[in-house]
Amino acid sequence: KLFYYYTYLVIGLALLGLGSGAVFVALSGRLKRASTDTILIWGSLLGAVSVGVGYLVVSLTPIATLEIWDYWSADSFLNLGRLVVVCLALFASFVAIGIMIATLFGREADRIGRLYFADLVGAGIACAVVVSLLQWIGPVSTIFLAGVVLALTGASLALRERERPSRKAPMAAVGAVLAALLGIVAVAPDVLPDLKADEVKADLNDDNTMYSSWSPIFRVDAEDAGDVRLLYHDGLLGSAIYRFNGDVSTLGRFETDPRSLPFAVVGEDPRNAMIIGAAGGHEILSSLYYDVGQIDAIELNPVTYDLVKDRFADYSGHLADNPRVNYVNGDGRSFLARSDDDYDLIWYPAPDSYSAANASTAGAFVLSESYLYTSDTIEESLEHLSEDGIIAAQFGEVNFEDKPNRTTRYVSTARHALEEMGVEDPSQHVLVATSPTDLGASSVATILVKRQPFTPEEVQAFTTQLGDVDDGVLRYAPDGDFEPSAVSEVASIPGADLDGWYDDYEYDVRPITDDGPFFWHFTRFGDVISGYGDDIDRLDHEDATGERVLLLLLGVAILFALVFLLLPFLAIRTTWARLPRKPRSALYFACLGLGFMFFEITLIQRLTLFLGYPTYSLSVTLASILIFTGVGALLSPRLLARCDG
Repeated sequence: KLFYYYTYLVIGLALLGLGSGAVFVALSGRLKRASTDTILIWGSLLGAVSVGVGYLVVSLTPIATLEIWDYWSADSFLNLGRLVVVCLALFASFVAIGIMIATLFGREADRIGRLYFADLVGAGIACAVVVSLLQWIGPVSTIFLAGVVLALTGASLALRERERPSRKAPMAAVGAVLAALLGIVAVAPDVLPDLKADEVKADLNDDNTMYSSWSPIFRVDAEDAGDVRLLYHDGLLGSAIYRFNGDVSTLGRFETDPRSLPFAVVGEDPRNAMIIGAAGGHEILSSLYYDVGQIDAIELNPVTYDLVKDRFADYSGHLADNPRVNYVNGDGRSFLARSDDDYDLIWYPAPDSYSAANASTAGAFVLSESYLYTSDTIEESLEHLSEDGIIAAQFGEVNFEDKPNRTTRYVSTARHALEEMGVEDPSQHVLVATSPTDLGASSVATILVKRQPFTPEEVQAFTTQLGDVDDGVLRYAPDGDFEPSAVSEVASIPGADLDGWYDDYEYDVRPITDDGPFFWHFTRFGDVISGYGDDIDRLDHEDATGERVLLLLLGVAILFALVFLLLPFLAIRTTWARLPRKPRSALYFACLGLGFMFFEITLIQRLTLFLGYPTYSLSVTLASILIFTGVGALLSPRLLARCDG
C-alpha cells in the first residue's frame, strides 16, 4: 500500500497499542472490577473484530502521500488526515491484546515468569512461521488467520466460563461466527475489495494483470505488454520478462544496448559470468548473445524465479533450463561468498534501483539497507575475479546532469574498496558511461571496475562500443576525453583532497560499508530539517523524500505516544505524584528497552549477510531473542530465590 519506510511506523504503532492497553488497565475502574475471564473473552473477540475492521480501513482508505508535501493545500491536509486514520486503525488492532496481557501480568504477579515465558515463546513461534505463511497463503490470509485465532480463543474461553454460565453459549456463538467470517477471508481473500495503494503506484487488478502473487519480499504483478511481460513490485514497475524463442541469433538488439559494454571490455567468448539480481533474465539473454560459457544467475525473489523457471518458461524460451545457465533462487551476496569460482564478469544490474535497474520502490529504499553495493561487497567481488575479470554495475539515474548521486556513490565506494586492497591509483581501475532510457529514469549509468588497471586497448574497446550504444556518453575513463562531473572528480581527485570534496558536495556520496549500508541515503538530515518547508522534487523521490517522511512518522509516533500513553495519566495525577522513584524507574526501563533494540537491530543487520534474505534475518533474530528471553523469564524465580537466600 505504502512504502518500505512505513514499516517502522507499523512496528511502532503495534508496540504503542500494546502499551496503551496497559495504560487503560491502570486507569479504568471498570477494567479493574471486571473478572479476568470477562476481560480475556471480550479482549479476544474485540481483538478479532479489530483485525478485520483494521485491515479494511487500512486497505480501503485512499491516500497520496506525496500530496502531503503540497503545504497548506486542501490535498495536503486531506492526505495527512488519511494517514492518521490508517495509523489509528493499525494502533487499535493491538489495544485489546495489550489490555489482556497487562491484566494477566498484573493479577498473576506470582506467576509472572511463566506468563512472560508463554507470551514470548508464542511471539517467537509466530516469528518463525510467519515467513512461510506469507509465501504459502499471502499477507491478507495471514492477517485474517490471526483474527481467527483470536476469535477461537474467545469462544473457547467463553465455553469454560463459570462466573456467568448464562452468557457461555451466546459469547461462544459470537466467537464461532467471528471465526467463520474471518476464516472465509483467510481461505478466499479475493472476496475482499481491491486494496487501494498509494496513488503514485499503478492501479493493478484482475482486469489488467495476468498473474499476481505475494512473497516474503514483495508482491509481484505481471502485465502482458506483447513482446515483454512487465513485472510490478508492490505496485511499481520492477523488472520484465522478454519473449524469447530460444534462438540466440535473434537477440541482435544487444549490439546497441548498454548491456554490451561489459562484454566489449571482457573480450570474446567469456568463460563465465555471475549475474546478481537476474530478475526476468534480460542480462541472461545478453550473456547468451555474447557467448558466455557458464552463467550463474542469482534472483532473490521466489515469485520472479518461479515465473521465469516455470509459469512463463515457454514465453522466456526456457532460460532457466539452458545448459549454460545456472538460475538460482537466493541472495547474491551469500552465493558469492560461498562460491569457489573465479569469474570473468560479475554483474550487478541494480537489482533494487529504478526499472532498467528495478523501479520497485520510487524512493522507498532511501533508508533501507543494501549489502550489494558496499565496499566490502566490491572487495569480495574483486577477489572472485579472474586475472582480467571485471565488475559491472548499472544504475538508473533520474537526473545525471545535476544529481548523479547513485553513480558517484558507487564510484566512491569502488575507490574505497580498491584502496583497502592496496591499489595506489584507483583512477586507472574505473570506467563509466551513460545512455538514455525511459524506464523509470532518464539514463542508465554503467560502471566497470577491475582489479588490474584498465589497459589502453580495453579503454578503446569500451569507448568504441559506446559509440554503437544509442546516445551513449563517456563519463569517465583513464586519460579519456569526457566532460568533468561529480563522477569523474570522485574517480580521479587526489586522496588528500577527497574528504574536502565530500564535505563541499551538496549531497552525501561518501563510500558505504557493511557497517553503514545505506546506499540510497544521499541527503543529510541537517539539510532535510533546514529545508523541511520546501517543496519536494516530484521527479526524484530520493531527494530528501524518504528522510522527510521518516521525520514525519517520528512526529506522528510522538503525538500518538503523548495522547495515548501520557495524557491519560492526567486523570490520576494525584496518585501519580505519590508514586516513588519514578525518574529512576523510567531511566532503568528506558535503558533496558534501548539496549534490547540496539542488540536486536544489529543482529538483524549482520545476519542478513549470513542468511541471505532480510526477511529470514528478521524472523530468525526475533524468534531467537524472544524465545530465549522467555526462557530467561521462566528461570528468573530460581535466580530470585538464590538472591533472597
